[in-house]
Amino acid sequence: MFAPAAFAETDPDMIAAVIGRARLGLLVTHGPGGLIATHLPFVFDRERNVLVAHLARANPQPGASGDGEALAVFAGADGYVSPDFYPSKAEHGRQVPTWNYEAAHVHGRLSWFDDRARLLDLLERLTDLHEAGRPTPWRVTDAPADYLERLLAGIVGVELAITRVEATRRLSQPKSLPDRLGVIAGLAASDDPRDRMMAELMREREETVR
Repeated sequence: MFAPAAFAETDPDMIAAVIGRARLGLLVTHGPGGLIATHLPFVFDRERNVLVAHLARANPQPGASGDGEALAVFAGADGYVSPDFYPSKAEHGRQVPTWNYEAAHVHGRLSWFDDRARLLDLLERLTDLHEAGRPTPWRVTDAPADYLERLLAGIVGVELAITRVEATRRLSQPKSLPDRLGVIAGLAASDDPRDRMMAELMREREETVR
């Protein structure tokens, strides 16, 4: 990942937050036929420093990738930044469009598993994570036992033992305070919830750096 010093993120809590906001990751591996990628919801086990997910057993990625090195890509909040957001544009015009975003690239070693107990634990953790906050959260045990067994037979688990993490949060850091506040106002006024999320993240950062 190309991450200039002004945007590089090294705080473990913030990196975990970026991964959590992304929700869906992209697992990229390399096999005899070249690169393979699958979009997956991951569980980030910070205590063990691993990412865990599952794929359909019919997916060719496990057989083609083996236990080699892999990359999990997480794209968090993002927002288009118009030059019109900057008050300084009216002064000198030296502003161009750009994009604010956050992302994490997680490198590690793969291992695959089909142990029923581990797969069931993974499904329960994924379910609890994404059902949290719902009025009546769905539980894995809500599904009929025979149906659940068929589903478990159709998936394979993957664990990525993390060796290195690169993260970036491009939040208009090099800009002046008036211009940063202009970007926050511009994104907050957008009809797109992704823009408003970026505005909120920028606002939170401003509160911590002051």
